[in-house]
Amino acid sequence: MLSASSTALEVNDLYQAKVVVDSQDRAQREQATKKALQGVFLKVGGKKSVLAHDVLKKAQKRASRYVSQYRYQRKDDQLSLIVSFNEDKVNQLFEEANLALWGSLRPQVLLWLIDEQGVSRSIVASDADSIIPSSVNDFSTQRGLPIIMPLMDLTDSTQVVLSDFWGYFPEQIQQASLRYFADTIVVMRVSDSSLVDVNENTVESNTLNDASCGLLCEQQELVIPKVLDWRVFTQGIRYTQKYQGVDKVSLINQGLSDITELIYQSYALLASAESDFVIEVKNVTSLTSDTQLFNFLTDLSAVKAVTLISAQGDVRQFKLDLIGSKASFLASLRLNNKLTQQFDGLLDDFSQTQQFNNPENVTVDLNNLNSDPALSETLDNSVTPSISNPDVHIDKITQETNPTVENSGTLNANSVDELTKNDPLQILTETITPPTIVPKMPVFYWEQG
Repeated sequence: MLSASSTALEVNDLYQAKVVVDSQDRAQREQATKKALQGVFLKVGGKKSVLAHDVLKKAQKRASRYVSQYRYQRKDDQLSLIVSFNEDKVNQLFEEANLALWGSLRPQVLLWLIDEQGVSRSIVASDADSIIPSSVNDFSTQRGLPIIMPLMDLTDSTQVVLSDFWGYFPEQIQQASLRYFADTIVVMRVSDSSLVDVNENTVESNTLNDASCGLLCEQQELVIPKVLDWRVFTQGIRYTQKYQGVDKVSLINQGLSDITELIYQSYALLASAESDFVIEVKNVTSLTSDTQLFNFLTDLSAVKAVTLISAQGDVRQFKLDLIGSKASFLASLRLNNKLTQQFDGLLDDFSQTQQFNNPENVTVDLNNLNSDPALSETLDNSVTPSISNPDVHIDKITQETNPTVENSGTLNANSVDELTKNDPLQILTETITPPTIVPKMPVFYWEQG
């Protein structure tokens, strides 16, 4: 469900973090600097498990060594320390730890969030008078993932049917999302009623209806169970997950965290997985185009070195020394509109015209997401999830082949330590179109300008 006009965003300040402090005391500054470095590790590393790596844990104890500058900021009577870290030194730590880096070019995520309270349902707008938009914005800043929420203005009111989103109907979701030019579409539902297990909901209702409970009723209202589930639509693949808990914001943040790690695995670059890759580029018609193309390839975070192999007419062939896998490189290229891959009918790329109701389903394991999806084979249908959260119990994992049919399994939640150890992230997947043959030398088209 990609828009043909979608482009990625260049995320700034990946190596900068802001931490709230009580004063400008030196001891507080040192503690805040450690916390800021953790935040940078999380933005650059893309997943929580990097914080548990010995190399990065050791670096956190001497965080000041990696600081390039810091300053204080006061806003609305709140004092914050803003710390910038040396990019080269941080990247060197990741290389030493053999951990993948997530470059600054990142996909734009559109979040449709349906909030169900009792019998009332509503899609949360970006400017809604609620804590949800601000918490989503804070998460976006902290993790370096561009997330937008719909405006729910007059245009949306004529195109958006709430029941289509609640029912996860992909065609309608895609159509309503076109105006936002997002690379990845997320639909998230949070509920304190219809999604909650009937038995649990009945127990809470009985307690609240007991007139003799007095103040206890008010306390019980704070722990009414809630359920959140989500689906990610990206590149013709759908992913889904479900949780239960008692705090709405915590559920949303946990969902966004898992979605971030899901996206990260498609675009992360691992220095230890360096490889050579030969590509062909068409429509290079002038010396200016030659220079622009060469500079473009050189500036890509996934490319270590560029060598021109041949030039004939308007066609150029390059050998690229990659940092990371070929699949990661191709995934990152999909986020730009300057160099587009041409398949010449040999491969149908994941596009708007391909729907998710294809009768020939292929199940994809997220752990193999870094391999070329076009060359993937059918994997075993069983998925062993390993996501956990101390505040959020994961109730069911769903693997889908049809938007209206769900198969569920039960997963016991682990401790927060397990979250950092169980890696890579395993989430269920859904439908993609059958694999077809990819040409040995990828062909691209250069958009001059």
